[in-house]
Amino acid sequence: MKRKPAKDTGEEGGGTAPGGIQALDAALSVLRVLRSFDGPAALSDIAREAGMPPSKVHRYLASFIHAGLAVQKERSGRYDLGREAAELGVAAISRNNFVVRASDELEELAAATGQAALLAVWSHNGPTVVRLERGPNLTTTSIGLGSTFPLLDSATGRIFLAYLPYPQLAARMHHELERAATTGVSWPDLNPDATSVEALTTKIRRERVAYVDGRFIPGLSAISSAITNWQGEIEVAVTLFGTHKELLEPGSATRTALVDFASRHSIAPPAQLGNSSHRAR
Repeated sequence: MKRKPAKDTGEEGGGTAPGGIQALDAALSVLRVLRSFDGPAALSDIAREAGMPPSKVHRYLASFIHAGLAVQKERSGRYDLGREAAELGVAAISRNNFVVRASDELEELAAATGQAALLAVWSHNGPTVVRLERGPNLTTTSIGLGSTFPLLDSATGRIFLAYLPYPQLAARMHHELERAATTGVSWPDLNPDATSVEALTTKIRRERVAYVDGRFIPGLSAISSAITNWQGEIEVAVTLFGTHKELLEPGSATRTALVDFASRHSIAPPAQLGNSSHRAR
């Protein structure tokens, strides 16, 4: 669902903050509209949501393309956010205090467990990687800064599924459930329906970890835990991944180290981490 920004009042109208540049404010409103779409958008749709003439929006988009903030798809002619926009977003959310504090010890966690480690936060595109440590045993994967994860298929996504307030993830979760039901996909521990999701998230909150075995990336096992705020809601997911399935064993030292790491960087006491009540409806 799109977030509709305030309508542009034109370059002669009001609405500019004191000391601001009105043309720049208008341009940035176009960028916010582009961000609000779930994927590439047509010029006419962007112009309609921005409340501007298409010719004016086209000029702004051309400037964004030159700056790397937007791209235009060759076949469809639709517009989407560019690499520079993604890097700005990752840089901004990586300055989150929870991320900064956890980052200081992420390399140590990777070294101690022998696994690759990452930190992920929730963004417009879902769980997004903002820090990555390859660990002593180099794992070659396509995962990098800015990579995003699905909610149902990945350990990182599942920990957000269990600890993120429901309204923030509802649309994405239902989209993945509908797609799974349509294609006939199911998992050993999850059916594509809200009741099964509720059971899974209850288990994750009880055990304080989410895990998958070669589901998102074949051959890689992953386990994730939540760094939570004072309300017991997730701020950052910390995930360990590698080719050794031992990291998924309930009593493994790796699992214990991960949970201890997440607890140490959480504000809510560990006893409160399972008390959320915002799950799938």
